[in-house]
Amino acid sequence: MPSAAGPEWVIREDANVAVILALALRQLVGVRWPDELPPLRGLPSNDIERDEAEQSRLERQWREYWAMTVEPQAHPASGPLDLVDGFETYVALPVEGFDDLRAAIASHTSAVAFARAAHERHAGDSLGRSGVSYRAYAGAIAQHEREVGRRAHAFELNVQVLPLTQRGVWWIGSLTIAVTDGLRSDVVAFDAAIHPIIAELA
Repeated sequence: MPSAAGPEWVIREDANVAVILALALRQLVGVRWPDELPPLRGLPSNDIERDEAEQSRLERQWREYWAMTVEPQAHPASGPLDLVDGFETYVALPVEGFDDLRAAIASHTSAVAFARAAHERHAGDSLGRSGVSYRAYAGAIAQHEREVGRRAHAFELNVQVLPLTQRGVWWIGSLTIAVTDGLRSDVVAFDAAIHPIIAELA
């Protein structure tokens, strides 16, 4: 949030449908990367038999799609994009070089409904209301400022609140973290978990 007395910090919190959908597709088509990010609740984790070259191509294509979805401004498409049938406006892949991913996700259009429901369930009234988001982070930033004896540096952070199977916080982009919905709703635990992130940025 802007500060009249010092640098600005901006934290945006969301449970983005496109991000949840990308993770759902990752799980349904058997993409393992990133290994440290746990699966989503309520979806099967498919381990599909593919030869090594095919799996490698699929994972490379999904990584590029993931980067474009999480931080589109930092990761523009490598070529013209085309919407994938059945996924509304949530999945757009480069026209060339993404045949493996396009074929793998084709039968999983029901994941759109899953992602929408997850967004509605976990977003609720709190996400997108700047006052709620501000209060959630302002305390951690104030504590950091007291510890280091200076105002926080200007920074931006995007927070995706996701229905993951394990509680925690993970970096999923250069300016984006994933936070488990259960952790986000636990005020004390979330404050402790977000503090190292704030310290790294501010």
